[in-house]
Amino acid sequence: MHIGPYTIDPPLILAPMAGVTDKPFRQLCKQLGAGLAVSEMTISDPRFWNTGKSLRRMDHAGEPAPVSVQIAGTEPQQLARAARYNVDHGAQIIDINMGCPAKKVCNAWAGSALMRDEGLVARIVEAVVKAVDVPVTLKIRTGWDAGHRNAPVIARIAQEAGIAALAIHGRTRDQHYTGTAEYDTIAAIKAALSIPVFANGDIDSPQKAAQVLHATGADAVLVGRAAQGRPWIFREIAHFLATGQELAPPSISEVRQILLGHLHALHEFYGELQGVRIARKHLAWYVKNRPEQSTEEMAAFRAVVNRAETAEAQLRLTVDYFDALEAAVPSGFATAA
Repeated sequence: MHIGPYTIDPPLILAPMAGVTDKPFRQLCKQLGAGLAVSEMTISDPRFWNTGKSLRRMDHAGEPAPVSVQIAGTEPQQLARAARYNVDHGAQIIDINMGCPAKKVCNAWAGSALMRDEGLVARIVEAVVKAVDVPVTLKIRTGWDAGHRNAPVIARIAQEAGIAALAIHGRTRDQHYTGTAEYDTIAAIKAALSIPVFANGDIDSPQKAAQVLHATGADAVLVGRAAQGRPWIFREIAHFLATGQELAPPSISEVRQILLGHLHALHEFYGELQGVRIARKHLAWYVKNRPEQSTEEMAAFRAVVNRAETAEAQLRLTVDYFDALEAAVPSGFATAA
């Protein structure tokens, strides 16, 4: 599968998630099998480009190609300028956000709120495509609400404007992340377009990824929340798609190694104080539903590790936790996470 000149192999994409898909997490998911990892959205308003948050989001040094950067906003020329700015700072693919359902984004008429104005969608996409010489992709939802599933109309507008690929989350904006994703709309859009179409929503296992690809005819799938604390899901899906067989889950020892590497990367990228705080949510995701320990034991670990204020303490507590996990099962025994 290709986006412009870039081969995306395997056809598995880490979906952009605000506060999650930072550079350390993108790099980790690529190492563990993602064919593409999209950055968390960067704001199009140039007044905020030099803040610490924006500068980190635009940091792509050492990141494997292709580098895909998502931009968000409402004004066509401002988004065009943001696209050029990000390309100048390393972006090789620009992704336009019209899928975020967050209230603070939609209240500003950005994200999925843009789908209510098809004329504005056309102007935005045309402006961004003309502004840069790299592929431009678009992420949308099926519509604003159940009564306004206009994703097929938006999809045609996007293709005619020169979008290189289209990602569709199988929910309307008003659903946020509740209920279940539907894939019929994605299938209909895929059948009507000639550009690559990606399916997103509730893809949380190799079997589900295969089912969604079959049901929609999509060229790739996006994995979002299911990768939180489980970045190896990409290699599991890739193996299943290639062989039809389930890949053995990582051993406790390997999970420990992956997590400690992730923690070190967060501490280095953000600095110790902020890195320790950002790492807490990742720690909670990694240890969630571990089969070797009870819910109470996992909660006790989270309570202790969340009080750690230094990188050294956070790392030591994590090592101790995994020592206890390994002591609870036979040596080298892999348990499903």
